[in-house]
Amino acid sequence: MDTAQLADFLRVRREALDPRDVGLPGTARRRTPGLRREEVARLADISTDYYTRLEQDRAPQPSPGVLRAITRALRLTLDERDHLFRLAGHPPPDRNRSDEHVAPSLLGVLDRLSDVPAQVMTDLGATLVQNDLARAVFGDLTRLRGAAGTVVYRWFTDPRARAGYPVQDHATESRALVADLRAAAVRRDDAQAKDLVRELRRASPEFEALWRLHSVRVMRSRRKRIQHPEVGLLELDCQVLVDEDRRQILALFSPAAGTSTAERLALLGSLGPLAAHRSSR
Repeated sequence: MDTAQLADFLRVRREALDPRDVGLPGTARRRTPGLRREEVARLADISTDYYTRLEQDRAPQPSPGVLRAITRALRLTLDERDHLFRLAGHPPPDRNRSDEHVAPSLLGVLDRLSDVPAQVMTDLGATLVQNDLARAVFGDLTRLRGAAGTVVYRWFTDPRARAGYPVQDHATESRALVADLRAAAVRRDDAQAKDLVRELRRASPEFEALWRLHSVRVMRSRRKRIQHPEVGLLELDCQVLVDEDRRQILALFSPAAGTSTAERLALLGSLGPLAAHRSSR
């Protein structure tokens, strides 16, 4: 661990970020350039004291999880992330196996979205980053790991995943998830996708039956209906943006025209963190 270079690298990258780059309001009153240390710590979900000690060359070695969080908070590129890991004394994540680095371009769009739910997901359905409104609608899905971190695995193995969807929509949702996974699994052709499919075929007879149909359809846009416990039925039009290698998507959930969803989302946003629906969907 090169603590001196690590401290300097973190400081320089923090000072290079404009608050508006990470979705924070700009202000002319800042005495120093860039983000404040407490803002980086909040974005990374770590303590301000620990982040400050990292920048002051007096902190213990950060874990890979902390480094991943700092990577997103500072909007680092893949090369910058690898450099950060090496300075901290860890081998960089394998680029061919890890989906956890979120493209700064997708984060930049996400930072500017506050009035609609939005989240960055892998093409296998694992949620990497959510804005506040997405957490309020879907719950915090970013802490889930392994197969359970994917929406398709939860849908077919955990009854709670379907609880917020109208029963008449279940069959359509099942078919859409399987068809999208079929496309992603063949496109990726890697161990992670194969393992997910194998676990689902073993765990869910419903999934196995749908998988045998060989339906293929990449989800680009569709309507979702969510029965939210605080504000009632949400009718959302889902649109996706993809990164350059199609491993990640930015999913946007806009209120459907002609419904009261916009007003209900505004109410949900005003309720704050207490409104977060904790069931995993």
